Amino acid sequence: MADTRDHDLLDIRTCEQARLSRDARFDGLFFTAVTSTRIYCRPVCPAPSPKSQNVRYYGSAAAAEAAGFRPCLRCRPELAPGNDAWQRGDHVIARTLKLMEEGALDESSMEAMAERVGLGARQLRRLFVDRLGAPPISVHTTRRLLFAKQLLTETAMPVTEVALASGFRSLRRFHAAFQQANRIAPRDLRRHPAAVRGDAIALRLGYRPPYDFEAMLAFLRGRSLPGVELVDEHSYSRVFGPAESPGWLRLSAWPGDDHALRLELHCPQPARMLAIVTKLRRMFDLDANPQSIGDALRQSAVLKPLWRKRPGLRLPGGWDGFEIAVRAILGQQVSVAAARTLASRIVQRYGTPVVTGVPGLERLFPGPEALVDVDLREIGLTTARSATVRGVAQALLDGRIDFRSEQPLDEFVERWVALPGIGEWTAHYMAMRALSHPDAFPAADLILRRAATGDGSTLSTKALSSLAEAWRPWRAYSVMHLWRSASDAAKAATKR
Repeated sequence: MADTRDHDLLDIRTCEQARLSRDARFDGLFFTAVTSTRIYCRPVCPAPSPKSQNVRYYGSAAAAEAAGFRPCLRCRPELAPGNDAWQRGDHVIARTLKLMEEGALDESSMEAMAERVGLGARQLRRLFVDRLGAPPISVHTTRRLLFAKQLLTETAMPVTEVALASGFRSLRRFHAAFQQANRIAPRDLRRHPAAVRGDAIALRLGYRPPYDFEAMLAFLRGRSLPGVELVDEHSYSRVFGPAESPGWLRLSAWPGDDHALRLELHCPQPARMLAIVTKLRRMFDLDANPQSIGDALRQSAVLKPLWRKRPGLRLPGGWDGFEIAVRAILGQQVSVAAARTLASRIVQRYGTPVVTGVPGLERLFPGPEALVDVDLREIGLTTARSATVRGVAQALLDGRIDFRSEQPLDEFVERWVALPGIGEWTAHYMAMRALSHPDAFPAADLILRRAATGDGSTLSTKALSSLAEAWRPWRAYSVMHLWRSASDAAKAATKR
């Protein structure tokens, strides 16, 4: 059994134990390749376990495919959650992967992408091969092909639309790449399609257990915007643009609890599907590794009991950066309910009406160009906050600030706090929700400063920041646990 370059993440013995026990906690953290069949699988594959001497382990699907293995048709590697060991934080690989997810290699060259993360193209390629077992272009291609395989297996979309949806602009290139990776033609997965064609497609979005979907929905429900979102106890729904061709989605638990969520997606533009699925995976934190997060937070006497109570608590992201920025500004020193009311007024007055055919999904949140010149005092904002929203809108239009996912946390915060009306609390909140940065930490938050003591007293911002140093690089998850504990305590108090 050969070692691989990826195993600074997981050792061979751990991989072997996880494979033999089909441990779902390791799903997506490594892949098992079998030399006798030239097939690679997820560690949860239900097929009979191969002999150990025929097994090779790889830290990514791209590395397995680069070594000449093809994906298993039974366990379907395309359903595995991502490995956030390389997708989170400010490491150059994480920043590059975020750029690739946003289509950097579709729209520009390898050299241009490398420049954005401060490296040369050759150096970046070498780093990917050393750490992930495959160069960036192979990682990029494998991601697109696995998404195509899922669409071919789970939907009745025409092959031409599948090619577009998975990022291929040429049907010929799609066929060639798919045939090379899977040893079969795309149409061969269509002999017994898993779904009939309809208005919306349904896809499985896998995650690593435990996953507290109920808590995620509760957080989003308290902040949902009527007309833009619908959130109940079982699902999250949303409308998205463009206005001339709007789509909608609904996310709920997969029937039978298959460590997956069920995505119903109506997307009139197939070329946008992969980006939407990627955004949802980030927004619902489906690629997180609870074990890594728990190993860090359980070292804290404050967080250990909270983690034990809710080990599946995740970091709720946001759909759009500007939308989160406006919500953050509205939420300065007011309750969540009050901020939601103000945001709802903005949607009703300045949002773009659309027709989706789904009751309750009828408006798009206004972009910066729609709010840059409006006086939001008319809907109840203070003069200062109205000016802050306009200032942020103008700064975004000017390019002075942005929501580029590859930028380091400190750089993001520094650029935003330079704007009038934006303090560190607001900048870190935006980093948590808009960038899904795992180490963002709004230390000035009053609820956090109280919840972190456990005795009703209140820490200073400096004291909480010092305490939280031990929680890096997962401070954003500590925020969710502390906020949830404060909410649970408040609910318990009202029942007494």
